[in-house]
Order: sequence, then structure tokens, then C-alpha cells
Amino acid sequence: MHFFNYENGELKAEGVRVADLAREYGTPLYVYSAATLRRHFKAYDSAFAGLDHMTCYSVKANSNLSVLRLLAEMGAGMDIVSGGELYRALAAGVDPGRIVYSGVGKRPEEIRAALEAGILMFNVESMQELERIGEIASELGTTARISLRINPDVDPRTHPYISTGMKTNKFGLDMDASLAAYQRAKDLPGVEPVGIDCHIGSQLTSVEPFLEALDKILAFHDKLCDMGINIQYLDLGGGLGITYNEEEPPHPAEFGQALTERLGGLPLRLILEPGRSIAGNAGILVTEVVYTKDTPSKHFVIVDAAMNDLIRPSLYGSYHRIAEVVPAGREDLTVDVVGPICESGDFLARDRALPRVESGELLACFSAGAYGFSMSSNYNTRPRACELLVDGENVTVARRRETYDDLIAAER
Repeated sequence: MHFFNYENGELKAEGVRVADLAREYGTPLYVYSAATLRRHFKAYDSAFAGLDHMTCYSVKANSNLSVLRLLAEMGAGMDIVSGGELYRALAAGVDPGRIVYSGVGKRPEEIRAALEAGILMFNVESMQELERIGEIASELGTTARISLRINPDVDPRTHPYISTGMKTNKFGLDMDASLAAYQRAKDLPGVEPVGIDCHIGSQLTSVEPFLEALDKILAFHDKLCDMGINIQYLDLGGGLGITYNEEEPPHPAEFGQALTERLGGLPLRLILEPGRSIAGNAGILVTEVVYTKDTPSKHFVIVDAAMNDLIRPSLYGSYHRIAEVVPAGREDLTVDVVGPICESGDFLARDRALPRVESGELLACFSAGAYGFSMSSNYNTRPRACELLVDGENVTVARRRETYDDLIAAER
């Protein structure tokens, strides 16, 4: 079942007409479906019901407080990568004992805040970070629970910018360095090694890279047991893909079955960090056609959403399905859908077959719930979009549209 559907000739978000939302709240406009978020979280969480596990939503995918609250109410923990995300998760009412802190560049004040909050554990990515966490924890008179992020050198077969588990990536420690780091962590004051962390990338369309990494991690776990280190948590990260165009990613149930077969009976609590697979298809970006423009070589549809609103097509060459909010039934035309930003790289789609549209019509960019607003900016001094959360026929302004005053408030 989908919750962005065409009924009576126009697009609806659950029980609400998208055109009505655009009319009331303006464009560009992010619209999220609460029912989709719930369905995707349940699908992911239930897929691992046969294992002792915790599903920690990856905050970076979509960090809106309304989204975090909804997921926290369903029992989600959170995977964070900054002090700001810690602040958001706590503000959303997330139990700090269900927060894991990843990322390669944790600053001292961020580490201190996480320790004071009482998070579950840090996923540590370098020897220097390990030493720093130990120092700060000792200063505070506490013990930091940590896992080390292992880089298993597995090719996730995804876009190179979102590949994170190969030896050329900045993330984690290789297997040999990890053994030395665990030995150091075992002896280091202020630190207790309790887990193993591994995250190989994002938008994976096969479970095979996960299983290849898991086999290496389980062999590594045996070595840690021989060293007398008691590992309680196995954090396998996120990365399961979604359908943007013609991708056929595995269902969470397939992933869950494969992991259950390998992990059943082991005294480990599995931690999962899905982000895109929960939020990606739970959101759309609505934009209005400002102008159309024909040249001898191109047809352009100029819209009021731009790369500052949705950067994925410009940054990754990513595909987002684009469709009319109220289809007019005109013939298709091959067009570039572009925004107002003063960059030739400002586009939402290139050489895309779309029905001929006119100024004032509305388009919807689908699969925009993850890495959409969370990667947006004020480039060209453009206010960031409004975000709405639709739940049945109820509409919540999850984030109001920024004003020009907002844009300069910090500079006064």
C-alpha cells in the first residue's frame, strides 16, 4: 500500500490533496507521510524479531523533530553523527540509552555532552578518538562504552560517495589496526569496549555485501573473545536501498532472515541503523513551474525548487521520479527540470520525458524523504522550504518556511 496516490485525477498525501497543501503553505514544500514512516519502521523492526536487536534510526537521513518523535514513540533508538543530532534526539524525547554516536570527527565538547547525557555507546573510528574519549570520560569520573568501527574492505557496489567500508574510505579502522585498538581500549582508563561496529555504505541493492562483511566481522569477534574482551553489541549499520527508479533492493524481511540464520544463538545484541529505507519514500518535494523555456537544443522547465532544496541530483547524479500533481493529459516532451540557482549544475532532472507543463503548475519529486531537507542549504540566500507531516487528514507544520529575517538573524 502506498500513501502518495492519485485519486480523482490528482495527487494526495494520505487523505489530503497535495495541491491544497501547496496553495496553503507555498512551494517549495516537503510533505512527509506518517503512515509510510510507521509502515517502514515496522517492516524493518519486525524483520529482525528473531534476534535480540535494537533499531536505531539514522538521524542524518531526516532529522526533523516531528519525524524523530514519531519514530521514538514506536520504540526506535537513534544513530547520531554530531552534537547537533544528539541535541535533536534528546529534544525529541529519545531515551539516551538508545543512542549510538558514530562519525569520524567528534569534537571534545560533543563527546562530553554525549557522556553527560548517558548514551549507549560511541562508535570509535580512530586511535586518537579512542584516547580522547578515554581522557574526557576519566575527567568526568565515568566510563565510556565504546565499539570500534571496523573497515572490512568490502565493496558495497553503490555510488562511491556513499561507500564507506573499503580500505580507501575515511571511515573506521582496518582489521589489523582494530585488534591493536581493542587491546588499547581494554587497558585504557575511562573506556569499556562493549561492541563491534561496521557500516559499509548506503543505497545497497543486495544483501550479499552485508553478508560478506558479516563473515569477516564474526571471525574478528572470535579473536576478541580469545583476547578476553566481552562483546555485547554488534552494530551492522544501515544502508539498505530503496526504489528511486528501477532499483530492486531486498525487502527488510530478506535481510532479516539472512542475518537471523548467521547470528541466531550468538550472545550478541544486534544494532541496525536504517535511515533511507525508513524515510526515503515517506516524503515528496512539491515545486511550482515558474517558466518554460525552449532553445534550439533543449526544452527547460524552470521550477522554484533548486539544488539548495534537493541536492542529490546535482551531487550524485541521482534519479528522482517527477510527476504532475494534477495531470493535464498533455503529450510528453524531453526536458531538463532546473531551478533558479546560478549554477549549471542546478537541476532536478535531465533529459527526462515529462508531459508538457505550463507556468503555475505543480510537480512532485518523489523519494525525497531522506537526504532531502537534511542536506538543504541557503545557497543564493534562499530560505529553506517548509516541512509538513501528514497523518491521515491531519497536517502538522513540522518546520515553518524560513523568512528573510531568519537568513540574517545570526549576522546582526
